Amino acid sequence: MDTTATLAPIDRILDDFAFLDEWDDRYRYLIELGRGLAPLSPEAHNDANKVQGCASQVWLEKSLRQEADGPHLDFRGDSDALIVRGLVAIVIALFSGRPANEIVETDAEAVFEKIGLREHLTAQRSNGLRSMVTRIKTEAAAAAAA
Repeated sequence: MDTTATLAPIDRILDDFAFLDEWDDRYRYLIELGRGLAPLSPEAHNDANKVQGCASQVWLEKSLRQEADGPHLDFRGDSDALIVRGLVAIVIALFSGRPANEIVETDAEAVFEKIGLREHLTAQRSNGLRSMVTRIKTEAAAAAAA
């Protein structure tokens, strides 16, 4: 399940955030990113896909495919909160479609730092973002070890 066709690549997202000076504009952009997520089926809104540690409800659906360079993980996601849905879109743009070993090695905090997320998110949203990254990296590590 290739989600990259519907989402902006992470490099473009970073460029767009750099272009926007005001955080009100960045929040609007974050909401736009969330609106760009492909909808999850009602069946995907289940306990297995639910990310623990998020104040809002967040679901991440993973699929695994084997490529010549090893397992690749694809993600789709959703949230019941608009800004969090935008954060889901950023996380998916950062990790989806990549080899499991690259996902494990990716420094998500450095990417979030470039955007300025850490200082502009509430503690609850920051914790939820960390929970999403931890969940994805855990699944990637398991796929890489298999």
